Amino acid sequence: MNTLPTVFITGASSGIGATYAERFARRGHDLVLVARDKSRLDTLATRLRAECKVAVDVLQADLTNPADLSALEIRLRDDVRIGILINNAGMAQTGRFVDQSAEGIDRLVSLNTLALTRLAAAIAPRFVASGSGAIVNIGSVVGFAPEFGTSIYGATKAFVLFLSQGLNVELSPKGVYVQAVLPAATRTEIWERSGIDVNTLPEVMDVEELVDAALVGFDRRESVTIPPLQVAERWDVLERERKGLLSDIRQAHAAARYLSKA
Repeated sequence: MNTLPTVFITGASSGIGATYAERFARRGHDLVLVARDKSRLDTLATRLRAECKVAVDVLQADLTNPADLSALEIRLRDDVRIGILINNAGMAQTGRFVDQSAEGIDRLVSLNTLALTRLAAAIAPRFVASGSGAIVNIGSVVGFAPEFGTSIYGATKAFVLFLSQGLNVELSPKGVYVQAVLPAATRTEIWERSGIDVNTLPEVMDVEELVDAALVGFDRRESVTIPPLQVAERWDVLERERKGLLSDIRQAHAAARYLSKA
């Protein structure tokens, strides 16, 4: 029986999710792989079982489908072998804000925020009870770059970062590790699905390099891992300034600049 925790990975049929699956399988972890494309999941699972001698379960699911999402929550709550959740499933924004349909907005926000939150919420109580476990949420550097113009996508990724930091505050004292991984442009199929030719982008990281860097941060137990950030101290400065800003907020009165001079 495998004593290592089983790793539950969403969006595992390709790209970042599939690479996480391969890396954890090489480390000897059993896997539960989730995606809509069952044929690709089956192909990946067959290869990893043969190459790495690990158990791999395949779950076909659309995380924007309430019934599918509920079934995954049950698995996370009940399967005590699962000790690592990789919340990777997500989609990009196609077009400008004014071009979005109601259905497209619902799907984007539901997949990138609601599903991720509900899966984390499904497993967190069990992790807290055991005093162990890890939740990895895949965000994006776009989450703090509204200038990039993908307003809804960027907002969902800002949510992922905030949620991850909040969960870290709440859960880390209970022995649960929470990591936010913030990639920049990475060579995955998300670009093609959003109608963008990835080869037109000036700089793109290979997915293997991205995941390997994220796993270094995972092993170091970083709360926020930004693989393309060359000067780590820049993040430290940003966090220090953010906390300093909070200390300057006084709730009892408006700032002098907002007071009427009448």
